[in-house]
Amino acid sequence: MKINTTKDRRKRIALRQRKRISGTAERPRLRVFRSVSHIYAQVIDDMSGTTIASAASTEPALKGQSVRGGNRTGALALGKTIAERLIAKGIKRVVFDRGGYLYHGRIRAVAEAAREAGLEF
Repeated sequence: MKINTTKDRRKRIALRQRKRISGTAERPRLRVFRSVSHIYAQVIDDMSGTTIASAASTEPALKGQSVRGGNRTGALALGKTIAERLIAKGIKRVVFDRGGYLYHGRIRAVAEAAREAGLEF
């Protein structure tokens, strides 16, 4: 008898989403990963297989603001940071990949902060 854990369920959902979500050069994929104490965002062009920009709550720039990645405030700061980096590179439109996590809490905070900073989903 196989026991499905929360981690297994999240991976299954993430793989199901990846079948439908793909990033291009004009509209790359904004991928979010969250751990218990940190949150990470990565913008990927799936056609060329390259990472365009990334941000993490572990970066000195965000840590200097006394922001923790394990809370909503840290997620808001991360969303704003990744949006600023993309806009500086001339990218305004992205596809949001929540990575199997519910659109709630820190994941939602990243998306909302990125939208407020000027990104279009």
